[in-house]
Amino acid sequence: MADLAHLGITEAFPIQELTLPVALDGHDVIGQAKTGTGKTLGFALPLLEQLTAPHDPVHPDHEPSVTPQALVVVPTRELAMQVANEIRHASKTRGARVLTVYGGRSYEPQVEALEAGVDVVVGTPGRLLDLVEKRHLNLGAIKTLVLDEADEMLDMGFLPDVERIVALTPADRQTMLFSATMPGDVIALARRYMNQPTHIRAIDPDEDNSQLVKRVQQHAYRTHPVDKAEIVARILQSEGRGHTIIFCPTKRQAQKLADDLSSRGFAVGSVHGDLGQGAREQAMRAFRNGKVDVLVATDVAARGIDIDGITHVVNYNCPDDEKSYVHRIGRTARAGATGVAVTLVDWQDLPRWILINKTLGLSFDDPVETYSTSPHLYSDLDIAPGTTGQLPKSQRTLEGLDAEEVEDLGETGKARRTPRSSDSGRPKGGSKPRDGGAAKSGQPRNRKRTRGGASTGGGTGTGGGGSAVATTTSSSTGDATSDAPRRRRRRRRGGSTDTTT
Repeated sequence: MADLAHLGITEAFPIQELTLPVALDGHDVIGQAKTGTGKTLGFALPLLEQLTAPHDPVHPDHEPSVTPQALVVVPTRELAMQVANEIRHASKTRGARVLTVYGGRSYEPQVEALEAGVDVVVGTPGRLLDLVEKRHLNLGAIKTLVLDEADEMLDMGFLPDVERIVALTPADRQTMLFSATMPGDVIALARRYMNQPTHIRAIDPDEDNSQLVKRVQQHAYRTHPVDKAEIVARILQSEGRGHTIIFCPTKRQAQKLADDLSSRGFAVGSVHGDLGQGAREQAMRAFRNGKVDVLVATDVAARGIDIDGITHVVNYNCPDDEKSYVHRIGRTARAGATGVAVTLVDWQDLPRWILINKTLGLSFDDPVETYSTSPHLYSDLDIAPGTTGQLPKSQRTLEGLDAEEVEDLGETGKARRTPRSSDSGRPKGGSKPRDGGAAKSGQPRNRKRTRGGASTGGGTGTGGGGSAVATTTSSSTGDATSDAPRRRRRRRRGGSTDTTT
């Protein structure tokens, strides 16, 4: 509790109040709550209570465990880093060794940490299975297994991998499953691998699970694709705007928008699949540290990322369904705060938006046609009159993305050019070697023509054969110059040859 008080956490959220008494007794738990309600500490505290940490007062002869005692499986790399950080903060005085494993980083540091010994492993399914198959990760001593954001792992196709991971853990483990929604496949997974779990729902019984947080001020506008960047540039100059996340449907569109906003003077970072893990972590650190206040991302960042001070969320395109919409705008108004969510709907996406609007019971069944100069855009979002698509230089006060260093992660999966070896025999650019000699692979072959075993003096190339020819020629003609004309052989039809000079 001292570690939590040091972090300013003195009161529990509903999901924590309901989960902790059951989980601390060692029972299996299914926790269901909305995004941003403190689910991580709901399983982190019981998880830490079950394990023996290096700084715990134990028998003097006790040695820290080498094999992991707890495993947390999450769907994305960003969520893995966030969960691992929260577990470290919660066990600061106990010194629990927490390792984060996910793809895109080199294996060596993760393998070295596993060999040295860890207490908690937090990772994505793919990298976890890779380490198990290579026999670097042993799950035979797991006491507590946590499946976080289980419905997202189902949507991303990780369910078979998750089942393989669960099967590798001891049968007498404690299992906790947390998710914002409970699809049928997730419930089937819980029934198959959990022992009489207690289902905890930290949701108002009068409120449907798909309803949005009431504190989010929502807007939907029908826009033209050509004018969207101009509209977003004005939204980013709203009064009181803090950190902002803009969601794009594709990697290319996310990067294009980030570059466009950066050219307009905004401090922008981007997170999408075309970026290496080092660049993604650089953008997330810069966003958390306040060096940039705009993050353009694909849905990879829509799950579980808990960053304080996010006031605005912009859907650059209509989300695919109501669940994606809920998860996206859930990045704001977290933990009791308020926020603003703006959705830009293309004409061709109106049918999909109407379905989302109807399912969630919103009031935007016919989004108003909006342009960057529309008066209602300025009044709805508290944008000062006369605001343009360029951020004034006087407001460009943030350090920017380049102020955050890119960590060398030894990323995998990238083709690397290797220089040719020095003995390849091919000088660069076709130039001759510096010492004036012939290149090894390009040196002409030494030949000496013979007839009936006797030399004809018609050698070609350089070397010993050429010297013999020069000597023979000089002895017969009395001219030892190197400019003597070469002898030419002419073949006739009858098979005989005639030699001319």
